[in-house]
Amino acid sequence: MSETIIGCPFCNLKEDIEIACETENCVAFYDGFPVSPGHTLIIPKRHVANYFELSYNEVQEMQIVLRCVKGIIDERYHPDGYNIGVNVNEAAGQSVFHVHMHLIPRYKGDMENPKGGVRGVIPDKQKY
Repeated sequence: MSETIIGCPFCNLKEDIEIACETENCVAFYDGFPVSPGHTLIIPKRHVANYFELSYNEVQEMQIVLRCVKGIIDERYHPDGYNIGVNVNEAAGQSVFHVHMHLIPRYKGDMENPKGGVRGVIPDKQKY
């Protein structure tokens, strides 16, 4: 990692963590508290709390890693769909203040009615 912040779990990854994909500036690993099988986090190696403070190159590299990880998950887990998300700031649910993108594989039948997808972050707004 390029900059290490003491106490940040993403700046201090555990040695036994399973890395899915890694580049010079980003790393992807399986979530420790997965929503579904294959749930992966993609993070920049540089410590940045807010997604909107990433450089253009960091955003681009995260997208490259996202596509790489999607291919790995497709082969390993065979999901039926995906949700992709980034929480920015506490009001949006961010609890680890090091940018991280979630790639959440979805499977037919994993919930009764998935219509609305990420709109479900506010349950009353999911159905429209």
